Amino acid sequence: MTGSLLLGTIMIAASVSIHTVGLMLVSRLLPTLVSAFRLHQQGGRIAAMMFVVLGIFLILTVEIWFWAGCYVLLGVIPTFESALYFSTTTFSTVGFGDVVLAPGWRLLAALEGIGGFLLIGWSTAYLISAGTRVGPFKIGEHF
Repeated sequence: MTGSLLLGTIMIAASVSIHTVGLMLVSRLLPTLVSAFRLHQQGGRIAAMMFVVLGIFLILTVEIWFWAGCYVLLGVIPTFESALYFSTTTFSTVGFGDVVLAPGWRLLAALEGIGGFLLIGWSTAYLISAGTRVGPFKIGEHF
């Protein structure tokens, strides 16, 4: 149990680091994209939001694949496909329950769920902020 807790904590810290760097990259690339393609008009603002959404999706995908790789390296889940499926449902807190871990590793999966919940929430907050900064929404206009 202590091993799962320690490993889960390390994995969460690594996921937060990936998320931070990823959002920093999206934040740095977005003004360049807006300027280069003159995305200041309404249609361009929608394109800017698509860039933000796809950037967030890519960041979350990297994190999910990172967790899946951990499960395979530990030998907890035999195939990468199953590990990726398990990680996606766990990270997103859907948790179908059709793939389960051995009792000694359940805490690791629970920590992935908690971390995923927080990172998806952070992504949502970032998306709302981007929608009012560079996207098609103005503060107080649509909400």
